[in-house]
Amino acid sequence: MSEPDRRPRLEPSWLEVLEPEFDKDYMRALRAFLVEELRRGQVFPPGPEIFNAFWLTPFEQVRVVILGQDPYHGPRQAHGLCFSVRQGTPIPPSLQNIYQELQSDLGVPPAAHGDLTAWAQQGVLLLNTVLTVRARQARSHAGQGWETFTDRVIEELNSRRSGLVFVLWGKDAGQKAAMIDSRKHLVLRSSHPSPYSAGYGFFGSRCFSRINAWLQEHGQPPIQWALPPAEA
Repeated sequence: MSEPDRRPRLEPSWLEVLEPEFDKDYMRALRAFLVEELRRGQVFPPGPEIFNAFWLTPFEQVRVVILGQDPYHGPRQAHGLCFSVRQGTPIPPSLQNIYQELQSDLGVPPAAHGDLTAWAQQGVLLLNTVLTVRARQARSHAGQGWETFTDRVIEELNSRRSGLVFVLWGKDAGQKAAMIDSRKHLVLRSSHPSPYSAGYGFFGSRCFSRINAWLQEHGQPPIQWALPPAEA
């Protein structure tokens, strides 16, 4: 990962919305923090993939927002989409539970890989609240400024768009519900898909069918949740 640029390479529609953030004091402090972290060791995801979610799902194409926490902290896992891992990487337990609920809800068999790029390309913004992490240390970049940035993302989507679905899994994500106008958008909340909490409301939440029902009620095609086969 190279040193963070003052103006990161961001998809144009998102840059138009978010460019003022990159001149703010919190972002300057975050850049300095990341530079120091890079000098000390590995940071995930690799620099060019930190804003991957925004490139794959331009602002005007967002239909669903799934909110995660921070990136996976193991090698070859994080690539800028919450809950997603690169093809060829073992599927993490939380994503296995997501696949299990998807099969229970819509009959979609679990994919043989964990790459959720196809969801992002259909308008599912797979957004972590914190966009980077120190290798092998979960939540190590929490409280350094990313939350301010991603809160702005939620605020801009809430105010400028209508008819979106916000999917908030777990306590941390659920706290973002106060930022979202439920008169304009659908907010779906449940426990987190982690093995520690999935049995307390995530399983049986039928979030995938509820998302598609909302989209169709608002004149949009449903998300095709079945993922394409792994690349050879």
